[in-house]
Amino acid sequence: MLLLNNEDVKRLLTMEVTLEALEEAYQQLARGEAVCRPRMDIQIPTKDPNKVYVWGTMDGGSSVSGYCAIRMKSDIVYEQEYAGVRTREKYCVKPGLFCGLILLLAVENGEPLALLNDGYLQHMRVGGDAGIGVKYMAREDSRVIGMFGSGGMARTYAEAICLVRKIERIQVFSPTQAHREEYSREMSHKLGLEVVPVDHPEEVYAGADLIAGCTDSNLPLIQGKWLRPGMHIVYVGGGLDEAGLRRVDVSLKLGTAQAPAGHPELRLPDLSLAYVALPQSEPRRHQRSLQQSRERNHGVIAEDRVVYLEDLLAGRAQGRRSPRDITYSARGNIQGAQFFSVAGKVYELAKAQGLGREIPTEWFLQDIRD
Repeated sequence: MLLLNNEDVKRLLTMEVTLEALEEAYQQLARGEAVCRPRMDIQIPTKDPNKVYVWGTMDGGSSVSGYCAIRMKSDIVYEQEYAGVRTREKYCVKPGLFCGLILLLAVENGEPLALLNDGYLQHMRVGGDAGIGVKYMAREDSRVIGMFGSGGMARTYAEAICLVRKIERIQVFSPTQAHREEYSREMSHKLGLEVVPVDHPEEVYAGADLIAGCTDSNLPLIQGKWLRPGMHIVYVGGGLDEAGLRRVDVSLKLGTAQAPAGHPELRLPDLSLAYVALPQSEPRRHQRSLQQSRERNHGVIAEDRVVYLEDLLAGRAQGRRSPRDITYSARGNIQGAQFFSVAGKVYELAKAQGLGREIPTEWFLQDIRD
């Protein structure tokens, strides 16, 4: 069994590999060759009334790739306000540390194959979704990205989008000037194009063809009043306000997790499902956490205008209908498929290149039947 840390994954995983793995997985889901569940969260109050413990899992597997995987997260979650923006923060043990793991297994014999840190892979798979959405929905002549955020997701979003469109300029805003300037220098060098920090949020939209929201904001960030015809919208945090939602002409969803066998009524569009410990003695202190879940669990955007990737690929539906359409794309609740597909590719590359730390597989096996 291989133990792969974030540095190993970073050496192995390119955005090209990520995009290929994700598209393969989504096609397998559409054909019924793969399966996944929505993200499942368990929320438990802590002794601090402002913080909640969240155990999150998402899993899936494929008969084609022969891999199954579960991604596990252990987070202390809380809110804070900075520069007028309310954000959702998290940590494990102490601020600045996080616990996210991917367990990869073999479908044919159940063997545990690898245990991976999820950090770098997480950024890549989320950025890959943006690239796929842009590939199928954005105008071919899109050249300018308007970017909200300057963290890891903003980096992988830009990288993925640049692989599917001939981007010439990125204009970026984040609340901290030093962060947006650092992002501009780094991404200009990495991508070989003009990256410009802007001082006000509305400047992100000026001349932009693509609007990307890559923040941890709990509140709507992308403003409908600043959108113009022909734009494509992607985001992982800091969503659309009501005016923006009304202006979306076509919304692309990359997939929806299957219903449990025999229960078609349980096929839900929600990005995650939460099971909450809510003591009767203190019902109010946990309500904010429940509200956080609802705010970020947006499911289907513009449901009456949505098309699905499987229908686009099969020619059963049309995406962008005109150069003036404002379009939007998002993954849906198929995170589990991302982890078996991308982690499987990383495992194969690690075996081929001799990377990772080998640990005895027998440590994870036993002779007592469970």
